[in-house]
Formats: sequence, structure tokens, C-alpha cells
Amino acid sequence: RAGAGPGPLLDEAVVSRQVRVSGRSRVRIEGRLATVGALAETVAPTVEIHAQDSHRRLLEPATQRRLLDAWGGADHLAAVAAHAEAFAAHAAAVARRDELAASVTARVREMDHLEREIAEIDAAALTPDDEVLDRHIDELVHADDLRSGLQTAALALGVDGAGEPLGVAVDALRRLPTETATSADLRSRLDEVVALATDLAEELRDAADAIDADPAALDRAQARWATVRALTRKYGPDVADVLDHRAQAVARLAALRALDEDAASMDAAVAAAATRMGATAEVVGEGRRRAARSLAVAVMPHLADLALGHARFEVAVTEGPMTQHGDTAVTFLLAPNPGHPPVGLATAASGGERSRVALALEVTLADLTDAEVLVFDEVDAGVGGATAMKVGEKLAALASGGRQVLCVTHLAQLAAWADRHMVVDKFVTDGSTSSVVTTVGADERVAELARMLGGETTQAARAHAAELLSDAAL
Repeated sequence: RAGAGPGPLLDEAVVSRQVRVSGRSRVRIEGRLATVGALAETVAPTVEIHAQDSHRRLLEPATQRRLLDAWGGADHLAAVAAHAEAFAAHAAAVARRDELAASVTARVREMDHLEREIAEIDAAALTPDDEVLDRHIDELVHADDLRSGLQTAALALGVDGAGEPLGVAVDALRRLPTETATSADLRSRLDEVVALATDLAEELRDAADAIDADPAALDRAQARWATVRALTRKYGPDVADVLDHRAQAVARLAALRALDEDAASMDAAVAAAATRMGATAEVVGEGRRRAARSLAVAVMPHLADLALGHARFEVAVTEGPMTQHGDTAVTFLLAPNPGHPPVGLATAASGGERSRVALALEVTLADLTDAEVLVFDEVDAGVGGATAMKVGEKLAALASGGRQVLCVTHLAQLAAWADRHMVVDKFVTDGSTSSVVTTVGADERVAELARMLGGETTQAARAHAAELLSDAAL
């Protein structure tokens, strides 16, 4: 029963892994090829593995902190996550402040440049008329010729718009002895032409009078053109492009000024983030101190069962540098013998003692896990005899809670506690190595345990094996 990766929770998932000596191994989930990472993610909620190097990993401060936080419970883990977020927020605020401080010179230089550009464009006071300024200059340059031509056209139409040709035509139609339908239509159309010519002649005269031949006006227009031309060469080919550049410069200047305001407030933001980070770290530290006391109490009975009854286990929570995990350091301490102060596991315990401490911790924490399958891979390294029997008893107790416990061991004292005993044998055939897993039947189990005890199934070994099975069955 497992959750198959990021998808929906599955009631049952069939997973397999094919390991090859040469070539790529293959993983399948529900019959489909998958990665090893996906396999681990799928079985992680269900299968928990305790490996033979646990006692070495137990010496790492990060491992000790992680185990203590797990013991602290869901609320404590939520506090640890909240601190990690606060730490990240503080780091982001510091980075933002430093970024703004580092770029202040370039920012001020760009702001000055933008302000000069905006002021230069504003001083020109551009208008839509500036778009046709070159045409206006052309009119001023040819003012005399334009006025003369317009006046000539007006005179050609006559003073009243009915010059000699039109006047003759009008007079001829008026002298007709009688009027026909055709002549009436023609006279009406001629009247329209005369009226149009009259209006046109008046507009020609007005246009001629409107021509400005003032040299001063030409000078002013050319000076204006020089100003507009200087702006279009810098900011765009047209007046509209210059005005668009101004709008962009104004927006960029506003953004840079906002950054300046941000820079001024970043110290306060960093201080606020630091305060929150300190508060979350304090909550984490308090949770760890509470968890440290209860974890030590919970581990001690297991140590006694593992032939460390005189040892004293403690968890020290001390001040440390501020990190994403808090500002406290976690250290597992052990005093193996009475009268000695507890010190770090690396110096206080032998390899065998460290193995037993690791096993005590694993058994203690296994009581909290939601995993349905617990795998212990030679965690009994460094123990033997009566202690091994206690290890087996504890693993059997874990299995009694409805969980499946798998244990890889070379100790008969531990194997005797198993509900089902399997033997792994290796064979070499034609240069190829293969492994075979065989379930040991009830009649064969005494012989297998005897072999594990001494290598040979002597009568004494068989008697010892039978005694082990009897003790485990009690």
C-alpha cells in the first residue's frame, strides 16, 4: 500500500527493480518504467529502512538534529518549517538591500540622465504642428511666387467671378427670343458655374492675401525646425517618437525613484525580518529542549535492555549560529559508565556501544513512524549473546503492532525471534553469480540456527538453537 509519486494515493502498488551487473537497471511501478527516485518516493510513506551504517550517521550533527526534531512531533516540525521560511525571507531581504546599495551609483547616474532628457523635450514644447514644419518652411521660402500665382488665377476668373467668356455666355442665353426646356437647363447650369467661379475667385484672393512673405517668420520657422530636428535625431525619426520616448523616460524615472524609496526602507525590512527569524528560532529552540528531555527518558529503558543499563543518555541543546534550522545545536551525549560526565557519542562510546545506542534510538523512533514496513539491515553489528536476544525481542515487539519487520542478520540469537526465516545463498555457475532466497521450514530451522551459531550443526549447536527458539517463543 503506497502513494505512487505525485499522483493519487494508491491502495495497492506493485513495484519492482531489476538490477544488472552490466547495463542499466530497470524500475517498474504498476508495470510502467520509472526512475529510482520515483520508486523511493512511492515506497517512502510505507517502507522505512534502518541500515547498518546508522551508528556512523548517528555521529553527524545534522542526523542528531533531524532525529530530535522528528521526536518533537508535528507541531514542532511545523515550527521548524516556519523558521525555515522566516530564515529565507530574511536572507531575501538582506540580498535585496545589498543589491540596492551596490547599484546606487549607477541608479543616480541614470536618473540624472533621464531628468535631462525629459527637461530637454519639455523645453521644446512639441505640438502636432511640428510634424508639418518642413512644409510650412517651404511655403515661406516660395511665398512671393505662391501669392503671385494665386492672384493671377483670381484675376483670370474676373472680379465678380464672371469673366469675359462667362459673361458673354450668360448674356447670350439671356437674349434668346424664347426659352426651351434645353436652354432653361443649360442656363441653370451656367448660373451654377458662375456662382462656383465667383466663390473660387474669392478663395483665391483670400489665399493670396494669407501668404506670409515676412522674412522674420521664415527665420523663426527655420530656428524651430532646427530644434525639432535635433530632438528627432536623438529620440526618433518623428515628433510622435520623441513624445513616446519622453513617456518611457518618465516611467523609468518613476521606477528608479521607487527603488530609492525601497532602499531607504530596506533597513527596516531587514530588521523586521530578523526579528521574526529570531522569534521563530526561539520557538524551535524551546521545542528542541522539551523534546530533548523526553527523548532521553524514552531511550534509557532500551539502553538498559541492550546491556547498557549503567549508561546515561542525554541530548544537549546549545546555542549555535543562526541557520535555516534554527540557532541551536543538537548533540547526543553518552556516559557509558557511572561517575563519568556524558560526552559526545564519537568519543564516549565504542563501535559496539554506538551500534546499541543507534538501535535504541531507532526502536524508540520506530514507535512513532507511520510506515507499515520496517527494514533493519544488519543493525545488530557489534552486539551478540544476550544483547542480541534483546535486540530480537525489540524487533519482534515492533512487528506485533501490525507492521511488517524485515531484518537482515547473521546472528542466530536475533533470527530466532522471526516469524519466518529465509536464507540467502550465493552460487557461482560458469563464472556467473546468482543469489537464491529459500524459506526455511519449521523442521529445518533448528539446523539453520545451529549453522549460524557455529558453522557446523553439532549436537550442542542444535541444542543451543532449540533453546533460542524456545526462549523466543515464550
